[in-house]
Amino acid sequence: MSVGLGIAGPVLSHRFGVFFFAGGAVPNPLDFRFQKVSGLGSTVSTEAVDEGGQNTVQHHLPQRVTHDTLVLERGVVVGSPLGVEINAAMSLFRFATSNVLVTVFDQDRRPVVAWLFEKAYPVRWSMSDLDASLHRLAVDTIELAYSRVARVGV
Repeated sequence: MSVGLGIAGPVLSHRFGVFFFAGGAVPNPLDFRFQKVSGLGSTVSTEAVDEGGQNTVQHHLPQRVTHDTLVLERGVVVGSPLGVEINAAMSLFRFATSNVLVTVFDQDRRPVVAWLFEKAYPVRWSMSDLDASLHRLAVDTIELAYSRVARVGV
């Protein structure tokens, strides 16, 4: 079964790209390879309203949508535009939003499913521990808040 041909089927999660569009339109050519993406989720909060005169009926009315933060992990990259944006946010409290497209690809590198995160900006950054006794990659973890997420057709 080929998912890329529009036929329903499972989507594998190991082929993906994260694309930053500075100012909403200009793609960032360096910051698209990440080893892990998490926080893909939204929740509708509701308000419970009791039905008048009915002690056994309660309605749950939708109030708003809240989003998880988008969490990206990758090896530390020196000189990337995303690194400059994170530094500006964390050191200077200056924020420049970007639209972020997370795309999953099939085995032939064709896009299968994608989500657009609008007006994203960094809200948390951390780096893995530095330990002289271990020989491993230094990993940046970047959390992004955003105003809206939508699944887009591919």
